[in-house]
Amino acid sequence: MPNHRVKLIVNPNADLGRAWRTASDLRYVVEEFGGADWSGTVYPTHAINLAREAGEQGYDLVVATGGDGTVHEVVNGLMQVPEDHRPRLGVVPMGSGNDFAKAIGMQRSPLQALRQVLTGQPRGIDIGLMIDGHGRKEYWDNTLGIGFDSTVTIRSRRFTYLRGFPLYLAAVLQTILLNHDAIPMHIVTDQESWDERLLMIVVCNGPREGGGFMIAPEARPDDGIFHYAAIRRVSRLMMLRLLPEVMRGTHGRFKDVKMGQLKKFEVSAERPLTIHTDGEILAGFGTDVRHLSIEILPGALKVMV
Repeated sequence: MPNHRVKLIVNPNADLGRAWRTASDLRYVVEEFGGADWSGTVYPTHAINLAREAGEQGYDLVVATGGDGTVHEVVNGLMQVPEDHRPRLGVVPMGSGNDFAKAIGMQRSPLQALRQVLTGQPRGIDIGLMIDGHGRKEYWDNTLGIGFDSTVTIRSRRFTYLRGFPLYLAAVLQTILLNHDAIPMHIVTDQESWDERLLMIVVCNGPREGGGFMIAPEARPDDGIFHYAAIRRVSRLMMLRLLPEVMRGTHGRFKDVKMGQLKKFEVSAERPLTIHTDGEILAGFGTDVRHLSIEILPGALKVMV
């Protein structure tokens, strides 16, 4: 990318701490394309500040080098930059799940993905904006989950010896055993409204989360609409039955699963919710978030693919 300023933001702790070593192998690719500036994250949310500052400093391209959490933070930083000065986003996958990278068609190899970023074309993608009952705002790029799958995300942090899909599978099984709780919710979208006890509801910009659970197989990050999947109150045995179906993306055929599309979403609950955005915990155990709203921002960010 001649005459373009490029900033690579690296999360050295991604992929159980292996990302820094992998990132060092990318240097010769970067030099081949005219060089870039590098920054490493040293604390949670640091990538938000680094991405925002890159926009303020006039960088044309900001490359998130890490997992879905790194991408999430970089997106939140870029979305704080005015649209007419907002850098384009690049993604080099180095995490456990890399679900967003998969959704936008990035190669699994970091070397090949970086070449894609530096030789590709910008494509507009949709971004989600979430506001919770306390007025907290957060942008998200892939999935926002309420209930079961966010509890899975919390529990996955405790399995330090697993990576990728086995990590999330172990956390799913533990959650079925220990946190099988359906919460009464009132949901309003731009299409419908309903009241129901739900084990989980996931709003999707991309088709999968957790390294391979196909929550919404038809979701695309550039179609101007979100898809969702909700699981009603079912037995633990039925949840185990649904597990392989979710892996294949065939769970929508069961009466206990509700799927649809939306552009706006609002939920209110009788009890505190666990919530994740792109695998980052927004509301965990001990928090008290019972209300949130979501809207889609079509084509809000340009990504290099």
